[in-house]
Amino acid sequence: MTSFWTSKRIRLRGIEPGDGAAFMRLTEDEERSGDVLHPPRSAESYRVRANELAAAKSDGDCFRLAIEAVDTGEVVGAVGSHYADPNAGRFEYGVTIGADHRREGYAAEAVVLLLRYMFAERRYHKCEAKVFAYNEGSLALQRRLGFVEEGRLRDHVFLAGRYHDLVILGMLADEFTRRHPVSEL
Repeated sequence: MTSFWTSKRIRLRGIEPGDGAAFMRLTEDEERSGDVLHPPRSAESYRVRANELAAAKSDGDCFRLAIEAVDTGEVVGAVGSHYADPNAGRFEYGVTIGADHRREGYAAEAVVLLLRYMFAERRYHKCEAKVFAYNEGSLALQRRLGFVEEGRLRDHVFLAGRYHDLVILGMLADEFTRRHPVSEL
């Protein structure tokens, strides 16, 4: 292993000032897939945001990382932790992969690296993921990783003119360790 943050095909790294164009593509892909809907933004706004993220101080256990393909150096997605509550031992995570790179295993590798850090190094007890009920690909990914459906919030999110259910999934640290042992490093 060359780094804790590197797997066979990806490397998680901090966001760099030059990542604005990559994040613009990721946002456009999310909009096409129906996961977000925002007013159009300029390429300059993405460049500025990438500069802000690159220069931002750490927010404890809440952070966003670029997912870079080891073989090409291309940013293929992003992953991050948010809503981390060290007192409760719980955090949420999110991952997005560019449309050209979906279903290639990049998301699973990135999530395993992130969860290994949060569970083994930061000593969190539980991770939660929230997924739109219609996003079958993301739900399948969560289940393959070992997440268990814990609930469904009916008509919880309004997006693209209608309400959607939100599925809440969770995984405990010991469940993760059984499925993804540290010896895999």
